Amino acid sequence: MSRFERYLSVWVLSCIVAGIALGQWAPAPVQAIGRLSVAQVNLPVGLLIWAMIIPMLVKVDFAALGEVRRHVRGIGVTLLVNWLVKPFSMAFLAWLFIRHLFARWLPAAELDGYVAGLILLAAAPCTAMVFVWSRLSDGDPLFTLSQVALNDTIMMFAFAPIVGLLLGLSAITVPWSTLATSVVLYILVPLLLAQGLRRALVRRGGGALGAALARSGPWSIGALLLTLVLLFAFQGGALVGQPRIIALLAVPILLQVFLNAALAYGLNRAVGESHRVACPSALIGASNFFELAVAAAISLFGFRSGAALATVVGVLVEVPAMLLVVRIVNRTQGWYERGRTRTLAAPSPS
Repeated sequence: MSRFERYLSVWVLSCIVAGIALGQWAPAPVQAIGRLSVAQVNLPVGLLIWAMIIPMLVKVDFAALGEVRRHVRGIGVTLLVNWLVKPFSMAFLAWLFIRHLFARWLPAAELDGYVAGLILLAAAPCTAMVFVWSRLSDGDPLFTLSQVALNDTIMMFAFAPIVGLLLGLSAITVPWSTLATSVVLYILVPLLLAQGLRRALVRRGGGALGAALARSGPWSIGALLLTLVLLFAFQGGALVGQPRIIALLAVPILLQVFLNAALAYGLNRAVGESHRVACPSALIGASNFFELAVAAAISLFGFRSGAALATVVGVLVEVPAMLLVVRIVNRTQGWYERGRTRTLAAPSPS
């Protein structure tokens, strides 16, 4: 992990301050940017989101799907946590904390937006940063790549239905046409462009792919940070007097991170998978594709929405939370291997 990535939360906090200051001191240019929209898609933000997503999707090699059969149990745990537990558990946590436990301290008009943003945050598994977390925990690189490729394939078909279902259950109405447009704009098109670029770089040989990824990494994060500056330029006025909103929104996000990581880690141990498989499986279950969540929240609900703010809080807390998860799985390797050894040694039922 580069120093820039390690301190991503610091840069996000800096963007919050810069965005709030920009919104207060130069409101006219900010409003002009906000008006540059076509079919509910803000054009400057759309370009920034492509700039942040496409370099991350270039890393995904769909040929790695053939590796899935090598670790069927680990892949099974990943799919269970990512698609059956994670989005539904976040919807429950959002209902519990936002609508009930914290409702008295949050703006009543934004409760639906906060719930929607948390659902969007959990509805798509991490794509790029999981490679960093896996490397820090000595995860199996082929397993990491295969689970990312499989999750990206599923995401193209499952993201919209899951989000639509959970928002509907939360009594939040979203036009299906807008949701489908978000999937096309922020999943399908960037994925096709990224894979076309990947194949072109691979054909060039000579390490062209690795060099391109190294050059594009800072641009991707930079685009994310510029998006956050714009977001908080719109959100700043509402937040200056209520900074506790960010702290309250962080609570269900952090709970989701640690609950899903623990579940995936424990299930892999129970089925006898190696520690090098359990780590990336747990880490992808704990982290989120926050770039997609930010993009979808802005498209569906707008810059000033509670949904957009909730997804940005996810960006703010993810790096320190995930570094803590990495530290935990690294320090518990001995405990993990002892339990896995007992599982493998147990006689099979006759």
